[in-house]
Amino acid sequence: MPEHAKPRLLGRDREAAELERLLREVREGRSRVLVLRGEAGVGKSALLDRVVELAGPGVQVVRAAGVEAEAEFAYAALQRLCAPLMAGLDGLPEVQREALRVAFGLSAGHPPEMLLVGIAVLGLFAEAAAESPLVCLVDDAQWLDLMSQRILAFVGRRLDSESVALVFAERTGDGAVGDEGFAGLPDLPLRGLADAEARALLDSVLPGPVDARVRDRIVGETGGNPLALLELPCGMSAAQLAFGLGGPGAGPLTNRVEDGFRRRVEALPADTRALLLVAAVEPVGDGPLLWQALRLLGIGPEAAAPAEAAGLITLGAPVRFRHPLVRSAVWRGADAAALRAAHRALAEATDGGRDPDRRAWHRAHAAVGPDEEVAAALEHSADRALARGGRAAAASFLERAAALTPDPKGRARRALAAASAHLAAGLTDRVPDLLAAAELGALDPLQQADVHRLRARASALTDQGAGTVAPLLDAADRLAAFDPAAARETCLMAFGAAIRAGRHDGGALRQVADAARALPPGDGPAGLLLRALAAWAVDGPAAAHPLLARALRAVPDIDDPALLWAAANAAAELGDLGAWLDVTDRAVRTARTTGTLSILSTALPYRAAALGFAGRFAEARELLAGATAVENAAGLATRLAATAAIGAHRGRERPALAAIEAAEREGERRGLGRLTATAAWARAVLHNGLGNYPLALDAALKAAEYQDLAVHHWTCSELVEAAARAGDPDAAARARERLAGHAPAGTPWALGALAVADALTGAPEQAEDRYRAAVDHFARGGLAGFEARARLLLGEWLRRQNRRAQARDELRAAYDAFTGMGLEAFAERTRRELLATGETVRKRTVEGPVLTPQEAQIARLAATGHPNAEIGAQLFLSPRTVEWHLRKVFAKLGISNRRELGTALSGF
Repeated sequence: MPEHAKPRLLGRDREAAELERLLREVREGRSRVLVLRGEAGVGKSALLDRVVELAGPGVQVVRAAGVEAEAEFAYAALQRLCAPLMAGLDGLPEVQREALRVAFGLSAGHPPEMLLVGIAVLGLFAEAAAESPLVCLVDDAQWLDLMSQRILAFVGRRLDSESVALVFAERTGDGAVGDEGFAGLPDLPLRGLADAEARALLDSVLPGPVDARVRDRIVGETGGNPLALLELPCGMSAAQLAFGLGGPGAGPLTNRVEDGFRRRVEALPADTRALLLVAAVEPVGDGPLLWQALRLLGIGPEAAAPAEAAGLITLGAPVRFRHPLVRSAVWRGADAAALRAAHRALAEATDGGRDPDRRAWHRAHAAVGPDEEVAAALEHSADRALARGGRAAAASFLERAAALTPDPKGRARRALAAASAHLAAGLTDRVPDLLAAAELGALDPLQQADVHRLRARASALTDQGAGTVAPLLDAADRLAAFDPAAARETCLMAFGAAIRAGRHDGGALRQVADAARALPPGDGPAGLLLRALAAWAVDGPAAAHPLLARALRAVPDIDDPALLWAAANAAAELGDLGAWLDVTDRAVRTARTTGTLSILSTALPYRAAALGFAGRFAEARELLAGATAVENAAGLATRLAATAAIGAHRGRERPALAAIEAAEREGERRGLGRLTATAAWARAVLHNGLGNYPLALDAALKAAEYQDLAVHHWTCSELVEAAARAGDPDAAARARERLAGHAPAGTPWALGALAVADALTGAPEQAEDRYRAAVDHFARGGLAGFEARARLLLGEWLRRQNRRAQARDELRAAYDAFTGMGLEAFAERTRRELLATGETVRKRTVEGPVLTPQEAQIARLAATGHPNAEIGAQLFLSPRTVEWHLRKVFAKLGISNRRELGTALSGF
């Protein structure tokens, strides 16, 4: 149909115009995401239909919907959405292709992580859109299974230039569910129709003339909701309508519409009601399966006619209800016996060889009481879900299996497995109840220890501070006799919690250290790190440093966030930047290859911080910009400390203070004293760079109140400088003594920091040699930022000795380094010092076009020979988007190919 001839949606001109704009942009090569949000019946599905009409030839449209009864099946909606696009599977990198095949149950393999499936789906969409623009429509998004919801939200946040539109319709208000997975995506709120359009729609269904005041009352009661206007007056005479629709006290609008559908269903013949019920509990609209189940119930095709005549259902391929509220009305209106009969018929009709999970699910809902055969089938379904990476689905299957298990011991075992699966999926709400149910059964000692471990880990997901230490230690103690390795890993988690709590630990750090020393020793990384951290907590840094160095040498590729946290902090405490860079580089590469979200969300900020200390601030900022997508997918905020640190070094006061204050607020809110100390240290760095030494001193003194792992010696370096410049030699001397406690580590960082402190606090005649020694130490350790700062201090000292020519040499080198690294405050402090030597120095500005963090990251990877598919996999972008960004990079840099990137990037 020509566009001008398409019928107009009543009262939706604004929304239709937005959808036309969306399609226009997609045809032009851009991607768009839009969430249509509104209450049930407001017209979301009609707008999705309008998208299909407007798309026209040359645009691919794929569509799926969430179904409440299907929310327990991993990837259910996602697989339906992707099914028409699977021809493009061969165009994906092998690891992504295999991840998608395993997730969709098309082949066996290692269970894929969510991020890996997400980037594979993004690639699949991009492959399809390479042929022609692609529009993906998802109705009833509030009922998507958890994995589909999370992956589609991730894809929506990573779409860029793939010619893909992703449009969700999500219910709000009464009856809405979900975990706000689409929060933050562009949305279009839908409200009721304006009065004029609402009256016109109501007039189209009224049984006869109605007083204008009554009509206005009905419009007001429905809030202009189109479905309510069409459905609520059905079956009511003009006389009945004279009293309106029941008034404001008649309950929520959604419930009233559903009640209206329920009354219409109740008026139908018994066989028709049974037909509707079977259709309501069969989630995918499988027509042949429906008719087979109905035959088992002795219901023939003639039962369909009254339901279709009432406009409640369309029995095609697939079977479709008029509206999801019809399905809800049928489902909720049925008695328990009828529901069980419907499920029993569907279970018998379902091919157990082809679809064992749906058969098990129907059998479970048909069961009257405990049934070991059904419970075992559900447990097998859970195993299949776990094999596909569907932890949330496995948790649901196992929870239902536990409820149906007649044997107390078996019931306890399955409840424990369900709690573990919920925890692995990041869903902690059900864990306490499931663990309590498990404890009612006959648990052996190892299972009892597992209960305590799972309870503690669930608590640690919501409280990363001191509150989780006691339960984690209790679990470690119970595990020690049965599984020493698990006990050590649990104790390492407790160490992390106590260290994060910092000044708020309430003595927990010493308790963890004592517990760690009481555990059976182990020579693996966890055991070595435990011994080293216990020595640090009890005996001090000097005693701990040899043990920390030994533990770092034993750390393999990391697949555990607790081990990564401990290893990165061990390297930071030692001042071993090379080890820190190595550990985080391996962790990031492993996590990106496997798509392990829990590792990546920790590894990226630690990697960014290490790059910052190496003076690679541009790369650090790029990495933090890329970490945003990971945080959105993980629902975490792990980059607060790194963002504050990088911002403080950059030296732009207002944005740096905003990042620092955000970290301070989070630290105080959650009792994370180490985060608070890190924010105070970052504040000291910022003010030292700005030359505001009294403020730097105040911040450093606050940060130094407690000896936080690694952060303490960073703070002491800032404290020595701030105190010496602010005229507080006693504070500077005390900070110098603390730094001396780190010098036995023997790393260039530790030696350089002490040399600077000695120069600032020691005899003037030795200052120059100590500054130059610091420069050499920092240069040897690859600590470019510290090296430049040591040169700045040396230049300042030389100028005050009236050795201006030598001062200018050091200050020029520092100024060039600071400007090259983008440390604006330190560069300006150096420039002022150069001016004081009599040198003319102009403020440097960046000439030419500036690359965005994402463009710079893509350009760096391309310059080192990475192909587009590999770059996309690392940065969670489609290869097509990578190519689009590279074209922009070439234009900005004035080059024409990848071979020229290395030279062109030398100034970035």
